[in-house]
Amino acid sequence: MSLVARYLERNGIPTVIMGAAKDIVEHTGVPRFLFSDFPLGNSCGKPHEPDTQRFTLDLALKVLESAIGPRTTVQSPLRWNDDGDWKNDYNNLERMPAEEVAKRRAEFDKVKQTALEQRKKAGVA
Repeated sequence: MSLVARYLERNGIPTVIMGAAKDIVEHTGVPRFLFSDFPLGNSCGKPHEPDTQRFTLDLALKVLESAIGPRTTVQSPLRWNDDGDWKNDYNNLERMPAEEVAKRRAEFDKVKQTALEQRKKAGVA
């Protein structure tokens, strides 16, 4: 998305990126960026909370309208939770039940097997 935003900007179309991976998005040099300190995949607000989603979209439009220069980053004031402990849980095997680890491993192995079969079909493997 960051590269698409830069392309659109070069062609006269203003953009704003809404994201949760601040280091990655800023590294790619997007023109305007609304950072939400939420888990990946939730940069538009909390799931099933239309009020936080509307707030986030409104804030993104304000960033688009008022950014003072290129590579402007604005951080949303919204918080996922009060203490930020969710950051310790994200893909942390030590804090994940063994059943969840096994489930994710099985899903990953299935995807790898599907990819291998597709590569063999295509004559790439």
